[in-house]
Amino acid sequence: QVQLVESGGGLVQPGGSLRLSCTASGRGFRFNDMGWYRQAPGKERELVATITSSFSTSYQDSVKGRFTISRDNARSTVYLQMNNLKPEDTGVYYCRATGRYGAAVESPKFDSWGQGTQVTVSS
Repeated sequence: QVQLVESGGGLVQPGGSLRLSCTASGRGFRFNDMGWYRQAPGKERELVATITSSFSTSYQDSVKGRFTISRDNARSTVYLQMNNLKPEDTGVYYCRATGRYGAAVESPKFDSWGQGTQVTVSS
């Protein structure tokens, strides 16, 4: 089973920066899309950014130009660099990874989530 562990959350003032990391445990996995989601209090979970296996990225409009998603396949890690943070960026941030349990095309697929890390933007 693929386990994802996020880190890097915390309390930051408006205009500040944070870098989130999400590392997958285990060996032999083949990751496809990886992404970051967030959930603010009283709201539904929403997509923030995704990155494909070919490193193509996409972002929610509200974070374009401020957030950058990247991945390091050798470390099975996806990152989210967040700059110029705003109070509305506050929430629990979750990483998600999809892929297969092996290199073969017929290997079983997985779709795993991390446990979440809290990001609070406040003065």
